[in-house]
Amino acid sequence: MGRIHRLSDELINQIAAGEVVERPASVVKELAENAIDAGATTVRVLLSEGGLSAIAVIDDGSGMSREDALLSLERHATSKLLDQDGLFHILTKGFRGEAIPSIASVSRFSMLTAEPGARVATRVTIEGGGKPVIEDAASPGGTRIDVLDLFFNVPARRKFLKRESTELTHCEEAVTRLALAHPEVGFFLEHGGRLLIASPPTPRRPKERIAALLGTEVEPHLLEIDERRLGVHVHGFIASPEFTLPTARALYTFVNRRYVRDRGVNSAVQRAFQDTLPPGRQPVCAIFIDVEPASVDVNVHPQKLEVRFSDPRSVQEALSAAVTRALKAAPWRQDPSQPVGDDVNAHYAQAVDRFLARAQGTQGEALQPLAPAGTSVMDEPFRAAFGTSRPGLNQAPPKGYFAALRFLGELGRRFWVCEGPGGSLVVLDPRAVRERVVLEGLRTRFREGTLGAAAPTLFSATVTSAEAPSILAVSERLSGYGVEVEAFGGDTLAIKRVPAELEPTAIETWLPELAAASDDDGALRALAHAAGSAPLRSVTNDEVKALLRQLDEADFSVPATRSVVVVRDVPLLDLEGATR
Repeated sequence: MGRIHRLSDELINQIAAGEVVERPASVVKELAENAIDAGATTVRVLLSEGGLSAIAVIDDGSGMSREDALLSLERHATSKLLDQDGLFHILTKGFRGEAIPSIASVSRFSMLTAEPGARVATRVTIEGGGKPVIEDAASPGGTRIDVLDLFFNVPARRKFLKRESTELTHCEEAVTRLALAHPEVGFFLEHGGRLLIASPPTPRRPKERIAALLGTEVEPHLLEIDERRLGVHVHGFIASPEFTLPTARALYTFVNRRYVRDRGVNSAVQRAFQDTLPPGRQPVCAIFIDVEPASVDVNVHPQKLEVRFSDPRSVQEALSAAVTRALKAAPWRQDPSQPVGDDVNAHYAQAVDRFLARAQGTQGEALQPLAPAGTSVMDEPFRAAFGTSRPGLNQAPPKGYFAALRFLGELGRRFWVCEGPGGSLVVLDPRAVRERVVLEGLRTRFREGTLGAAAPTLFSATVTSAEAPSILAVSERLSGYGVEVEAFGGDTLAIKRVPAELEPTAIETWLPELAAASDDDGALRALAHAAGSAPLRSVTNDEVKALLRQLDEADFSVPATRSVVVVRDVPLLDLEGATR
């Protein structure tokens, strides 16, 4: 008797499900992609228990006839691919025809669908890949798919799923990726009746969609990129280097509007940022790469997260050029003909603006500050002066260096322009100044034991975070840093106290990072970085002087995440040509 036999269709579908359906987020992704391919203008995702017990995806797309609805339950049945040539011109999200039968084989599956104008809709119900039950139903105007008890019949797979909050986070990420790629489609995500994502269509305002999904605090920092080369178009938005994250979770790259995790693409972005980001920080961006479909192979990964370019070098070069060009212009984007702020030194700031644009064009050329009268630029003490070339991130200045600077004005409301030793120009990052000063104050109070023992204040706030359980688990340790956290129900936390420097900040952006800090130094650095990330405001001359005096007292041997001096000292005489 032969030992080789054919596998049953049910087992084949469950094997396929192991590749296509990794977790609830995979179901959300596949079904939402089908909705987009069906021409939907609105996609609603409803979840219960992080998608572990129930997932519903509702769209207003073209729907299906009864015949097509039944065919969609068969493996490799699809409307998106007709022949072998079409495999090299993929413009849709899906094309394999595996998602729906795979999902139906490992869940209690229900689909309600109808074509536009149809009087009667088709409802198909399947339990664990069994025989479909077909019924007439009222027309929903599109398609609704319900997936209940995912992996109920494959307990070995279900035990690998994480806790509810983790799976919910993955589902949110799946919706975020699709919403970034399709601003013309409205996306709504609900969990247990609570609305988590509400993003109406914004086809003409992609920047608004990015801010809605990644946080409103990123919007002022977004810089548009656009680079066209033969066969490649790179466009989208990157956040300026002053807005970063400790991980690459907000580095979104899309190829023909398909989210991908391509090592070469991500490396090109990170290399373009490497000279502007502090160690341990990652860029925030939503970058779209449009290429001819025939020049990219999307059929190299079961979940379609990886692609293969026919000419990867050209793509990476275009990507690097787009990001680099935007970064070079980022800090000084105003038109030099327009006033730069309301400061009386606006004309001087305009000269600085033009000079910096010219200075940044020099490829590694050393710019030496003007030596004091009677001093040779070759004299060692002068040549080695702090700031002659861009200081290291934690390089300590000579004692009294910052207090001796003469504040001239604000540049674009984002940088401080000062006159330094020998008539040189120094540009400071006020966020880094505040971070360094706050870090020094927090460390001093922590050593003295007063940081966690401060008197109660009237401050209070609530924060909703998927990481609420892990944050509450370390609440006692957080109190030692002056942060008091209590449960407020569900994923919501009540914040009773934070250090005074942190009160104007967006607590939800730094609280998880603080809770995840492995030691006291890391926790204090996280707090200081958050304080430095607070919205900038106009400052008076006296306020700047006071901060610079405090900066001179800071211990620069303690690591921070931002460099205080953002541009090396350059001679003011070089501004002569910049004002012409």
